Amino acid sequence: MSSGANTKPVPRDARRALSFGHTATSAWLPPDPGHVDTIMQSHERCASLRLSPIRAPDHAPMVRADLSVARDRNSRLSQHAVPVMEMLLEQILATQSMVLLTDVQGTVLHSIGHDDFLAKASKVALAPGVNWSESNKGTNAIGTALVTETPTIVHADEHFVHANHFLTCSASPIFDPRGNLVGVLDVTGDHHSFHAHTMGLVKMSARMIQNHWLIDDSRQTLRLHFHLRNEYLGTLMEGIVSVGQDGKLLGANRAALDLLRLSGAALRMNTVTGLFGVSVGALIDHFSSALAPPMVLALPDGRPVHVHARFSGHGWMQFGSVDMSPPARESANDPPPEAVREPAREAGAASAPPPSPSLRQLQTGDARMDDIVTRVKRVIDREIPVLIQGETGSGKEVLARAIHQASKRASQPFVAVNCASIPETLIESELFGYEEGAFTGARRKGATGKVLQAHGGTLFLDEIGDMPLALQARLLRVLQEREVIPLGGSRAVPVDVSVISATHQPLREMIDRKQFREDLYYRLNGLVVQLPPLRERSDLLALAEKLLKQECRGRMLRLDDEVLRLMQGFRWPGNIRQLATVLRTAVAMAGDDAVITTDHLSEDFLQDARRATGDTPAAPAATGEAPAEAVPVPGRSTLQQLEHDTVRRALAEAGGNISVAARRLGISRNTIYRKLYWPPGAGR
Repeated sequence: MSSGANTKPVPRDARRALSFGHTATSAWLPPDPGHVDTIMQSHERCASLRLSPIRAPDHAPMVRADLSVARDRNSRLSQHAVPVMEMLLEQILATQSMVLLTDVQGTVLHSIGHDDFLAKASKVALAPGVNWSESNKGTNAIGTALVTETPTIVHADEHFVHANHFLTCSASPIFDPRGNLVGVLDVTGDHHSFHAHTMGLVKMSARMIQNHWLIDDSRQTLRLHFHLRNEYLGTLMEGIVSVGQDGKLLGANRAALDLLRLSGAALRMNTVTGLFGVSVGALIDHFSSALAPPMVLALPDGRPVHVHARFSGHGWMQFGSVDMSPPARESANDPPPEAVREPAREAGAASAPPPSPSLRQLQTGDARMDDIVTRVKRVIDREIPVLIQGETGSGKEVLARAIHQASKRASQPFVAVNCASIPETLIESELFGYEEGAFTGARRKGATGKVLQAHGGTLFLDEIGDMPLALQARLLRVLQEREVIPLGGSRAVPVDVSVISATHQPLREMIDRKQFREDLYYRLNGLVVQLPPLRERSDLLALAEKLLKQECRGRMLRLDDEVLRLMQGFRWPGNIRQLATVLRTAVAMAGDDAVITTDHLSEDFLQDARRATGDTPAAPAATGEAPAEAVPVPGRSTLQQLEHDTVRRALAEAGGNISVAARRLGISRNTIYRKLYWPPGAGR
């Protein structure tokens, strides 16, 4: 808590007089034990500034042009604060008060209030353009909140200037998504109208402003909503952080900074993995359904937190199911990449899917994929359901999106439902929706199910083999009768959807074990396609190149021969999804290097890949600075000798500084060590 210069201990008698000496409102009690200290320290600051408690302060507002400039400079603050001010005023109309918004200098930007109080307020100039900083108006809730950066009440004769003793003020600071103080929200009224709940309303309103601002800035990012207690998720008490696609934390509301015990600057130096111990990909996979339960994660200090994620904008789904194509059209014959509408994950926040590939963009040289694309094209727009089978991570949803994009329904919704990620107790309401009061915990106005959300477009039922047997009968009826009855409802709603389903399960074997309905199977398998696993595809290197270009985002980066050899010898149990993760990590580790080498691969993948190819790990790299003469290696090839000599020469020119030499050569320090100390007989 801030204090002025020359702050002295406050005598006990003075504290008692300050706390209980108000003659106008004897019911007044300080809101917290630190309140007295806050007021006394503010008074001492005012005295050190040589402010006079009896001299009338300057009430002249700034000129209109300057006020206009101030409002323009704080347009984002006003955009999110003014609607909340109107709502706050409705809550306090009975108190004959007014609501004010100031900038970080204490200048009033906007004010609205009760007509009966406006006349009194004019005496002390509670109007736009007037400055209410401590240095200008003495101790007051706005100015003192700006100094302490904490919610503040200043009541009656706690005001330093006597002319303001008839006021009672409750103010809360407002912070932007980067944690910077940008202004103050204040409620001011006659001291006779003081209500203890006013401060609570002001603090809640300030939280709403901050949350709206953060959510508006985070429309293209992943947002984590979290709290130490699960019941506080979805309330104004929850912390919210914004996460970029590289896992870096971009912004947060004040509740998040308090829960994490970090400043805004410190937060932006962290990653989601560093603070929550989980990767972006794991979050996307878990929260691909809007009804996914919160995750329980641990903060670095060991405190458990309950976390829910929301994400919107292009590119996020590639972390869960890899998007293999760029958004640009490759030719005039390709369908335009129109925005695919998906239901919003929360009120007021539009959700956008990743860019969808064309079918032609999936043809990268593998004969089996070429055949699949050819077959799929023949059934598009013929109302023939498609069943996609394949291992996890092999690109089933990518193919489904490409089919949708190539159809006449491309401008309509593509709605994906992961039947494996939704709890069995919720999947029915998730698919078919429900009416108000259908079950305990249902929303007031009910909810539209995924089937109806896909009306006119495509419904993608991922992992259909994991759908509960009892629910399969109801899905079959919906597909046959093309109408839906929401839970708790009695009226059937017509629905027009194209159905694509996918699974890694052997459905025929499940039918024999009575785990999957045979009639539903024949309803879904108009055309069955089997995606080959990555280890069986002949276009591995072409896929790797395409994914690498996506990760590089315009940078010129290539894979060296050793990395390519290891990739070709690996079996890729995680398929395309695993390949994308390996490349994403390598790009991050490469930094400014122009070539991705084994030094940039994650250790676990490198060990598995070398084991698969029968390689033995290279000898540990030398530590410290290299000597003037490196150990010669007999039998070195001409190219290896040339590389070795080039590195030695660059190192000599850099005065033995390996970091400088690595920067000049465009390679990593580890690469320099490896080329200087390459062990005889080591595979390359």
